[in-house]
Amino acid sequence: MRIFVPLLITLGLFLSPVAGASAQAPAPKTIPPPPDVASAPADAQHLPGGLATMRLQPGTGTVHPTVDDLITVNYTGWHTDGTMFDSTLVRGTPSTFPLKALIKGWQEGLPLMVVGEKRRFWIPESLAYAGQKGRPAGPLVFDVELLGIIHPPQTPPDVAAPPADAVRSPSGLFSQVLVKGTGTVHPGQHSTVTVQYSGWTTDGKMFDSSVMRGEPATFRLDQVIKGWQDGVPLMVVGETRRFWIPEHLAYHGQPGAPKGMLVFDVQLLKIDKK
Repeated sequence: MRIFVPLLITLGLFLSPVAGASAQAPAPKTIPPPPDVASAPADAQHLPGGLATMRLQPGTGTVHPTVDDLITVNYTGWHTDGTMFDSTLVRGTPSTFPLKALIKGWQEGLPLMVVGEKRRFWIPESLAYAGQKGRPAGPLVFDVELLGIIHPPQTPPDVAAPPADAVRSPSGLFSQVLVKGTGTVHPGQHSTVTVQYSGWTTDGKMFDSSVMRGEPATFRLDQVIKGWQDGVPLMVVGETRRFWIPEHLAYHGQPGAPKGMLVFDVQLLKIDKK
């Protein structure tokens, strides 16, 4: 079993219609449509591509997301006849998405926002699902609250090769402590660990990142590549370490896997020795 897979940013479409209730369950909650759901009012901001938007609540942040960022939002979407088709408020949990994986209307509208801000978007079909089968049809209206922005991890400046002060293990693994940990216990070879990590090839291309998926990864050390089996036991909880993993400790040229030396930044969050 390999824990590292290419970064899944091709989510296609981020919205799934809210599931209908069963015959035994009560009807699902809905969010009433805004009074201007049928069309944008005259004082809405109109962008060149056809998106219309209006700020409903100012934000407290100062930074705007870019299409390379991960965003956390609450939102509700309606058809222009007022029918709701999706809502995180109904589900009771905000959603986190890579902005570049979302519909064009969101890619154009979210960069106007800062954290804490709420906006309404009137999105023409050409910037929504463009007639894709099984997706909400026609122009769509969204109320969106931006809750958080996660910027993609920066490519390490020493991604091409380990620096002179990196520590070399007998197996050929190189590592360097970036942030000292607060723990005192090291994981064993059969421990289950929870980490945040990002991985790059030595030309600086990121191929996987738990940070960009929006949640840490948990796995047994004896089920991952050899470089991680050698390197993570050097760490304690709270530590962040950079690994330069030669190919013989990584994927050995396996088809479809990242090739050559790989570089990982790893933050150890938790150790479960059971």
